[in-house]
Amino acid sequence: MRKDVLWRKTGRIIMMLSEELDISPARALNLFYNSETCKQLCDDRIELYLMSDKYIVDNIINEIKT
Repeated sequence: MRKDVLWRKTGRIIMMLSEELDISPARALNLFYNSETCKQLCDDRIELYLMSDKYIVDNIINEIKT
């Protein structure tokens, strides 16, 4: 079940990232999968998947800015 939830959450995050940064979904997909946040999202110990989509998108944007 967690895998299904994470799969849907990832799609929403990528689309939100695309809208927030005004970039194509393909570019957002690339940014997401190359981010440290993506690695943390898949790590069961960190439990980042429990946070809101907006929180995760903001993390990715902050990561890009630094």
